[in-house]
Amino acid sequence: MAEKRFSGLLYRRIVAASIHSWRGLVDSASHEEAFRCQLFLSLFLVPLAFVLAIDPVQLILLIGSVILVMIVELLNTGLEMVVDRIGIEFHELSGRAKDVGSAAVLFSMLIFLLTWVTIALSNYGPL
Repeated sequence: MAEKRFSGLLYRRIVAASIHSWRGLVDSASHEEAFRCQLFLSLFLVPLAFVLAIDPVQLILLIGSVILVMIVELLNTGLEMVVDRIGIEFHELSGRAKDVGSAAVLFSMLIFLLTWVTIALSNYGPL
């Protein structure tokens, strides 16, 4: 009897988490220009990854680096929302927190660029 209760509870938790995740994605796509740009680019980059990759590991690296940038952008957006919720007046720590989030996005973009350039050059040589 306990197993059915646990599986029902687990199922409800997965459904609830999925709904919250979907709302977060829709909200970010609706209100965050940077996330919309990344989402738009991913519509081209993910299919291109299937062309560039010559094995499954390269494919995972190419698509994973695209997703990584979007993940870090979502986290940065959440951080900015929390900082803005606390107060809109300028505070040095609020500015620093936002700058750190922005730096994290920059590093994820560097990983993306290094991954794509390295794989493209190793598979197809200098263009």
